[in-house]
Amino acid sequence: MIANQLLHQLLVAAIFSIMGLVLCGLVWLVLVKILPFSLRKEMEDDQNIALGIVLGCLILGISIIIAASIHG
Repeated sequence: MIANQLLHQLLVAAIFSIMGLVLCGLVWLVLVKILPFSLRKEMEDDQNIALGIVLGCLILGISIIIAASIHG
């Protein structure tokens, strides 16, 4: 009985984790499409540290929103 509940909770956690990762990836793809410049070129070639910090903060913010919506 307890093992079934544990497996159920692990399965639910895995599903929500995968859903969160997929949503975060979709946000990244939308961001790549709507920005007027190449993220890869700006961060790798031009060494734009400010862009990296802003994108990191944006992804963290989106991740917190996704986690809060999944948690309820």
